[in-house]
Amino acid sequence: MTIDVPQNILDALTDVDMPRLPPEIAAGETMRLAGIDVPVYRAGCVVVGSGAAGLRAAVEMKRRSDDVIILSQSAWGGTSACSGSDKQTLHTANTADQGDNFKAMARAIRAGGAMDEDTAYVEAVGSARMMATLQFLGLPLPQDPLGGTLRYQTDHDEVGRATSCGPRTSRLMVKVLAEEAIRLDVPFYNHTTAVSILTRREGDARQISGVLAIRAADRSETNPFGIALFVCGVLVLAAGGPGELYRDSVYPNGCFGSLGLALSAGIELVNLTESQFGIGTRREGFPWNLSGTYVQSIPHIYSLDSDGNEHHFLAQYYRSTQEMASNIFRKGYQWPFHSTRMLEFGSSLVDLAIYRETAAGRRVFMDFNRNPLPVPGDEDFDLQRLDDDVRHYLGKAGAGQELPIQRLRHMNPLAIELYRRYKIDVAEEPLEFAVNNQHMNGGILVDVWGRSSLAGCYAIGEAAGTHGVTRPGGAALNAGQVFGTRAAEHIGASGKAKAAPETDVSDGAEACVLRLLDTLKTDSPLTAKAIRSDVQARMSDRAGMICDADSVAEALSDAKALNAEIRERGIGYDRPAEAARALQWQQMALASEAVLTALDAFISNGGGSRGARAICDREGECLPFDRSGPLDDYRFRREDDIHRAEQIVVRLDADGMMASTRLIRRFDENAKSFFERDWPAWLTGHIYDLGSV
Repeated sequence: MTIDVPQNILDALTDVDMPRLPPEIAAGETMRLAGIDVPVYRAGCVVVGSGAAGLRAAVEMKRRSDDVIILSQSAWGGTSACSGSDKQTLHTANTADQGDNFKAMARAIRAGGAMDEDTAYVEAVGSARMMATLQFLGLPLPQDPLGGTLRYQTDHDEVGRATSCGPRTSRLMVKVLAEEAIRLDVPFYNHTTAVSILTRREGDARQISGVLAIRAADRSETNPFGIALFVCGVLVLAAGGPGELYRDSVYPNGCFGSLGLALSAGIELVNLTESQFGIGTRREGFPWNLSGTYVQSIPHIYSLDSDGNEHHFLAQYYRSTQEMASNIFRKGYQWPFHSTRMLEFGSSLVDLAIYRETAAGRRVFMDFNRNPLPVPGDEDFDLQRLDDDVRHYLGKAGAGQELPIQRLRHMNPLAIELYRRYKIDVAEEPLEFAVNNQHMNGGILVDVWGRSSLAGCYAIGEAAGTHGVTRPGGAALNAGQVFGTRAAEHIGASGKAKAAPETDVSDGAEACVLRLLDTLKTDSPLTAKAIRSDVQARMSDRAGMICDADSVAEALSDAKALNAEIRERGIGYDRPAEAARALQWQQMALASEAVLTALDAFISNGGGSRGARAICDREGECLPFDRSGPLDDYRFRREDDIHRAEQIVVRLDADGMMASTRLIRRFDENAKSFFERDWPAWLTGHIYDLGSV
């Protein structure tokens, strides 16, 4: 039975209007720095980023009477507000057939290795609270008639912990959190780009003292770049992931994250080897992940060459129509590329095939008005002739309609509505797509409270390197909510953000301004556009989902040379309004070198293929096949289990980019709390470990 969802409901879940920002509070003072009149703003805590994680932190701090403000490059223009984050993976146990517990969920979150076990448990335990508070704020997570949460299976999730409001789930999260932040009178500073972190003291005593930013609203004759100083006692980095790192990316345009910003301040990063790659629509149009029902409707996938000839290329990879169609379906909950799924004709063979087609200059499409064409010599596509797991799923979903578009409309009409908003009607025309970079699992090294290696600086959301090699789809949204709350709790307990500091930071601020001015040079032949082309091509072509030791080492050498050239020549610009973007590309070039440093160290230490990447090696133990035989060019190394227990840490110091390893933190599942024994630690604040702040 098909239930037609009224158009007004589809519209409400697709066209999510964001609230109007409140008026900005003017700077309270001006400071003369390096010959520039710089406006000075002061706050107990500055949150960099206005996505779901940053908003959660700001809301939770404001509720604890902390003095907090938000800086945003472009409010409601970041990843969680604009990308294909369509699900939350939470502890949503509600029925006996899908029973769950926090320890089991923690094991699933950290299953791929290279993740701190206590962090996984923190995310699992915190998830139920995050769901409840989001529902309280108005997030319309779906329920059954008795109040149980509707759930489904997602990437790296065998239990079925995901729930969804549709393709705009993360945008709806941003909306309800933004409305709450505005209700609580949290000040916002929009079109404000953080470009340098200020610190005071030296060595182990070094701590946050503020952040320099560039703001269009603060440009003047005596401050042409719009440099602004935000003095604070606490800084929370929540600016998302390095979306601009790859040419082939499904991130919204202009997502730079804060990894380069952190590196420049000497903050340690971790797990930069771990990203996610998967199929999605191209960045030149409307970038969006093609997981879930887009592929579970089993559309026909084909490519076009430069002459317009159509190629049924997947038929070269799979041995039967049933095998090919079943693996197209599995991309719905095995969306990210995973090296081992190239073996035994698994679902990542689809990714490899698409990767090879686009590398050959062909364009790849999904056609929802055609069922998959048969593999040569085999029978036609038939819904009754699919692998058992696929047939069972479609049967339970009632998706037995004749054509993919009919199955898609039945299972998820919002998926069709979403693309219509961007002038693409998948009911009428094929959808072009490719394999893209989608998520950085690594980031800033933090503890279980979100503290970085720099005192007073926290990192949450995709800026934080809390994920290991794999994570259940949607778990990143939950992690941002959990750690946004955890950081706020810790900051509140420390008392360091109760009021704006009156600290004199003029000396450190002037030194930072001088460094910025030394980078921005009108006569430099090196432009932001040239750096972008260089970085993105190198990362996509030599450090994507398919790479090898030689190409990564060569890419690292080139990345080092680029950063040396930036230090020597600076970055050119045509007008002052381009300064912020130039400095962001300086940061992205640093982030690129850091990723390549970690990846080169991993491979040089015998690291094998895991998660996002296949490390190709002529001596590799793993060999994928297509229907005609072995794919020798894609023979790859097997993962060494010893690396699951460690993480690669990268830090920038006077000697350059340095890589080291650390063992993951373990979690004792047999340890039990005891109320009378443990309550005093809560009452006295000892749980926050404030002595090490």
